[in-house]
Amino acid sequence: MRKLKNSELDRLTVTDFKTATKTPLIIVLDNIRSLNNIGSVFRTSDAFLIEKVYLCGITATPPHKDIHKTALGSTDTVAWEHVEDTLELIAKLKADNVTICSIEQAENAIMLDTFSPEANKKYALIFGNEVKGVAQNVVNSSDYVIEIPQFGTKHSLNISVSCGVVVWDVFSKLKAL
Repeated sequence: MRKLKNSELDRLTVTDFKTATKTPLIIVLDNIRSLNNIGSVFRTSDAFLIEKVYLCGITATPPHKDIHKTALGSTDTVAWEHVEDTLELIAKLKADNVTICSIEQAENAIMLDTFSPEANKKYALIFGNEVKGVAQNVVNSSDYVIEIPQFGTKHSLNISVSCGVVVWDVFSKLKAL
């Protein structure tokens, strides 16, 4: 088995990416501190043709060398916007018929492996601060709270890892519809 060269991967150009049909997923970063995490989320968003990334509150915005370090140019392909208030963004998204899903550990959360997205619906996936998680008022405003099942001793996963796990799972389920 031979590893493929980048030139053999048949990836979209930046122009083709911008005009491609996007996955009906929006990523919302709620007060993320780490610029490396932000860059990693952009890279995941590029990989799965995410419609848009919203950077809320203290979440830093491109251009920044520490975001670029992990984003590897994906801030140029993925649409993004900074919004100061996550709750105002949620209200706007709900008015646009977007289903709001906080990724958090909470009472009555739906486990990711049992979450079933519906066809012809758009979802916003909200990921929270590395220490405090998704703000409680944001959780309260969500249509769903989705939890990543974990079986070890630690309480959580890194935000960029959580984003990769959730986006892959939901993307796969949407493609199967």
